[in-house]
Amino acid sequence: MQMKQLERLLGLPLIEQIGKQLFLTEAGIELRAHAEGFVAQMYELTQAIDEFRGLGRGIVNLAVISTANYFLPPLIGKLLERHPGMRINVRVLNREGVLAAIMDNRAELGITGPPPDTSNVVAVPFLDNPLVLIAPPTHRLAHCVAIPALELAREIFVVRELGSGLREAIEWHFAALGMKYLKGSEFNTNEAIKQAVQAGLGLSLVSRQTIDVELETQRLVVLPAEGFPIMRQWYVVQRRDKRLSAAAAACVELLICLSGRTKSRSPPSPHGV
Repeated sequence: MQMKQLERLLGLPLIEQIGKQLFLTEAGIELRAHAEGFVAQMYELTQAIDEFRGLGRGIVNLAVISTANYFLPPLIGKLLERHPGMRINVRVLNREGVLAAIMDNRAELGITGPPPDTSNVVAVPFLDNPLVLIAPPTHRLAHCVAIPALELAREIFVVRELGSGLREAIEWHFAALGMKYLKGSEFNTNEAIKQAVQAGLGLSLVSRQTIDVELETQRLVVLPAEGFPIMRQWYVVQRRDKRLSAAAAACVELLICLSGRTKSRSPPSPHGV
């Protein structure tokens, strides 16, 4: 009956009876060849979907601020060890860019410091991020044991661009002390900031995680200034109304597992990196 229905649908005979045996017509042979191809493709599709469900494969678009480059690759490595078929696409932006990518759905996840207090995103802390004050080893304050906050009012500060969390952190810090700071040159990358400080253009605020090499080679020093380090945290961020793919959910799970934290929450203020 099914074959008869198919023949009526196609308007062609697909089988013919010779004696007591049934044979495919030329149209039936052609249809069988295509049907076998369809079955093979459906099998491959089913396998692919199962791999996505089981994280054998999967693509995660991740937007991160530049400082995350210093600690993120080992974390991605651990994720790919568990799910070798997964692919992580990383875009490096400043904090405003990361949040814009999340809201525009150009990225499933973002890694940044504390985002603005908004109901549109959910942020989960997963790693401590101490912000330290750096100077060249030849700076007049380089060998001080304790530096009063007022002493910093005499210093020029090299800063990140507007929209950067580091820029907002230093401005928030001095505002909380009721002090102003002397703003010098402005740069849009951490590497440029470090090079500028080494060149004697001023002091600056950076994440402690970005200066291991410079401290080991004695190209930079951390100043023991009053109020520093500024303690912040790294957050993994997503749109509140976004349903994460299995691969993206695995990324979040790994980050939380490494930190020992288990609860999602809305992002706090004040400003941070």
